[in-house]
Formats: sequence, C-alpha cells, structure tokens
Amino acid sequence: MELAKRTLLITAAALALAFGYRFLVDASRQGGVRNYWESRESAAEVKKALAFINAYHVDGEAADLDSLTQSAMEGMISELDPYSEYLDFERLKRLDEETSQEFGGIGVQVEMRDEFVTVVAPLEGTPGERAGLLRGDRIVEVDGQSLEGLGFTEAVAKLKGRPGTKVAISVVREKEPDRLDLEIIRELIEVDNVHGREIVEDGIGYLRISQFGRRTGEELSKAIDSLVEKGMRALIIDLRNNPGGLLDAAVEVVSQFLPDGELIVFTKGRHYSMTEEWRAENDGSYYEFPLVVIVNPGSASASEIMAGALKDSGRAKLVGEKTFGKGSVQSILPLGSDTGLKLTTAKYYTPGGYVIHEKGVEPDIIIEISPQEEANLIIQRSRLKTMPVEEFVERFEFEPIEDEQLNAAIELLGEMVNES
Repeated sequence: MELAKRTLLITAAALALAFGYRFLVDASRQGGVRNYWESRESAAEVKKALAFINAYHVDGEAADLDSLTQSAMEGMISELDPYSEYLDFERLKRLDEETSQEFGGIGVQVEMRDEFVTVVAPLEGTPGERAGLLRGDRIVEVDGQSLEGLGFTEAVAKLKGRPGTKVAISVVREKEPDRLDLEIIRELIEVDNVHGREIVEDGIGYLRISQFGRRTGEELSKAIDSLVEKGMRALIIDLRNNPGGLLDAAVEVVSQFLPDGELIVFTKGRHYSMTEEWRAENDGSYYEFPLVVIVNPGSASASEIMAGALKDSGRAKLVGEKTFGKGSVQSILPLGSDTGLKLTTAKYYTPGGYVIHEKGVEPDIIIEISPQEEANLIIQRSRLKTMPVEEFVERFEFEPIEDEQLNAAIELLGEMVNES
C-alpha cells in the first residue's frame, strides 16, 4: 500500500514538473507569462469565432473551416510586413523550388513595394533581361490577370512555369505614359554568377557578381586566380543590380577577403534564438590586395551584407549609390504537416552594428547616374563587345557612354595601390 502511494506521488510530481517545464518553455517563447496568457485568450476568441461562423453563417460553403482558417491566417500575417506570409502546401512547394535555385521563369528578382510587384534587378543572361525589364518596373498583369490584391508568393508564382512556355506581362515604368506589354518565353533559371572578368587598367582587375548562388564562391576564386595570372594587383568587384541570394554563399565570398574568425554579419530579433553571428571561415589564407566594391540601389540583401562587411572591416572602399535596404530575416515555422509560416523574425546588422533593413549601405564615394544612363550601361555591358560600334548604335539608338561609377572606382583603386 505504502509503495503504491509512493509511486503515485512520484508520478504526480513528474507530471507536474513536465507541465511546469512546458509552461515555462511556452511562456519564454512568447515573451513572458503575461504574453502567454494573452495569446491563449486571443486564440480562444479566434477559435470561438471560427466555430460560430462555421455553424451559423447562411452560406455553408463560404463558412468551410479550412477556407476560414486560411483566410484568418492570411489576414493576420498580411498586417505585419511585406515579406511574412502563410504557407499552404502549394506555397511551401514553391518556396522549396526557389531555394533549390532551379525553376522555370523569366529571371528577374522582385520585391513587394507599395503593394506592387517591383523589379529589383533583372538577372544577367535571362529572358527578363533580354526582354528589357529594368529596375523599378512594376509588373501589374500576368497573362491578362491583374496582380492587384495578390500576396507576394502568389504573384511570383504566376511568373513561373515550365521552361519553354510563354507568359505575357504588363509593366508600368516610371515616366512612361503607357503600359509596356511583353511576351516572354520562360527558361530554366540557373546561370553563372561571376561575369566580365578583365584587366581594366595596369594591374587593376574587374569582375561582376550578379547574384549569390551555391557555386558563387568557387566561381569567384577561379576568376581571381585567372586575373592574378594576368598580373592583377588590385580588384574591383561590381555588385550593381545584384539582388542577393544565399546568405551562406555571401559569407563564403566575404571569407576570401577577411581573416579567419572575423565577424561578417549578425542578426537580432525579439527571441534569443534569432540572434546569430556569421564569421569568416578559411584556413588562414585570404586575398589581401586592395579592393573596391561598386554598389547601387539594385544591390540588395546578400550583396548588402557583403558590402557592409567589407566596408565596416576597413577591407574595401565602396563606390556608387546607396543600396536597396533589404536586410530582414524570414524564418519558416511549421504549423502542420503541410503548412507553415514564413515570418520575419530578425534583422541583419553589419559588423559595426548598422541595421541594413530600409536604410541600405552608404558608399564611401557617391557617384549618381540617371536611370536612363543605367539602362544604357546594362545594354552596353552585355552587347557592345558582341558587334561593331556602328551596328550597336544603329540597333540600340545611343552612342556608347562612359561608366562614371566604374571610372571612379578605377581612380580610387589606383590611389590605393600607389599608397600601399
């Protein structure tokens, strides 16, 4: 009898400890006991509202619980920020396609800005670039269907499809009175990320990183090795219109220029688990030649992390215009077996503690160019070397122009080489 009582007491104590631990964990996740109880009360109200609507609304079809739950989730998340969203099965699948970097599409990086799907930058060598899409273009229709009112993931999904299929889009461009209607053939989007390596002045190398993917670090080291063989003693890295990509790829690239263990970027959020640091990782050897990075408002996300790290560490000078200002962290939080939340949980900070989000990274030397000059330079960079100048002028209707941002970078780097 005594043994049975003792066993019962031990079991009760163990259960109490388990429930107490669970309570403390849940309360900690939600920012304290007060928030915990408030969230439970709010959840109870939402649950009761769903039950009432499902039971009593005159239109039973409209009051289906699955539809009501999805609408409630989407409504809650839409009020937070442009990047957070509820993920059903299809959206989770599309997100997986995006992170794998292999999908059929038109090849443009877009963001939701002022409730419009806006082009941050066309990716080099893709159908979007060849069709003439530019930074700042607003995509308002896809295949005759307005994108107004759609969430970001839904809107982007309409641009994707099987390689070889056509998609018709309508674009609103600043200072253009009429919409631009374009028909584009989708392709498998998997492109090289390091382009244009060359010696631009005596001992000064140049290359452009168009985005950060799985192979970017390897591509960069090969490009630098080939430039060193040609006598390079200093380097210009062009990050203009680089929309970002994989954070790990950006960290791998920056690690080639900083001592092992040096801070590259860190995140801070409301929850302690969202505070994290990324540091340079190498075997102790890294490139030490003088370095200049060119940036502009099309430089976003991972490219801003690279620019901020190299600037704050004193490893490079920045030339150009202030970057885009996309520096928030989205975490995927599972809800069920095939649903989840993509929730903004933290912000990126440069090693000096400067927040990137909605502020951007300021260059050391500001050289502004007009949108038209930028558009002409994009065309010139990809087409001028493929044809005689006369044919180029006749086809594109402008004379080749000077790249003032690149010229400023060359001049600055020349001074740095002479001082070193």
